[in-house]
Amino acid sequence: MAETGRFRPRLQILSTCVGITTYVANPKKLLKHLQLAQAFFDRSVHEVAPDLIGATFLVDGVGGQIVEVEAYHHSEPAAHSFRGLTARTAVMFGPPGHAYVYHSYGIHWCINFVCEGQGSAAAVLIRALMPTAGIATMRRRRGVKDERLLCSGPGRLCEALAITGAYNGLPLDEAPFALFARTSPVDVVAGPRIGISKAADLPWRYGWAGSRFLSKPFRAGTKS
Repeated sequence: MAETGRFRPRLQILSTCVGITTYVANPKKLLKHLQLAQAFFDRSVHEVAPDLIGATFLVDGVGGQIVEVEAYHHSEPAAHSFRGLTARTAVMFGPPGHAYVYHSYGIHWCINFVCEGQGSAAAVLIRALMPTAGIATMRRRRGVKDERLLCSGPGRLCEALAITGAYNGLPLDEAPFALFARTSPVDVVAGPRIGISKAADLPWRYGWAGSRFLSKPFRAGTKS
């Protein structure tokens, strides 16, 4: 058969769909298109939170797909911003699309994504990931082999991704962070948040239905 054109080898990237490999001619262009920019976070925290389920979150190339989050808003007492602007919560009151990182009980770090307009002081706590990139590095940092235990919980997640207070206030659309939209629909469930005593009845915890990487299963029958 006559050659009709010069062969151009395809480049391979892993999509955010579980178990699917996508071949594209220009992966950099595709990744740029999928990257979540500041505008994504400049919306209601209750829209952003479920939309983050299935997104890919990397820190220096290590991370995976987000499977569990919680929404927090200054109008409810479980939010750090409920009592107003402080040195600790200043990032929450700043522009959307930035990392709010705090030390929980002086034991472990937690990372949140700031949402809504400047001054709104809303954020999404990233509670769990399904590891997909840099798993060996995560295992070394966490000292465990079971992939389900690497990022199932906000403290474990930050340890696995080496997130500390040094990342507080950094923009999410710049290195060392990389955050990409999900490429296919996921089944999102909702339920009460975990480990809080105030506003504990609000169904502001969102997760990927049936994921084995959740920090805690959702009740049967719950939907977003």
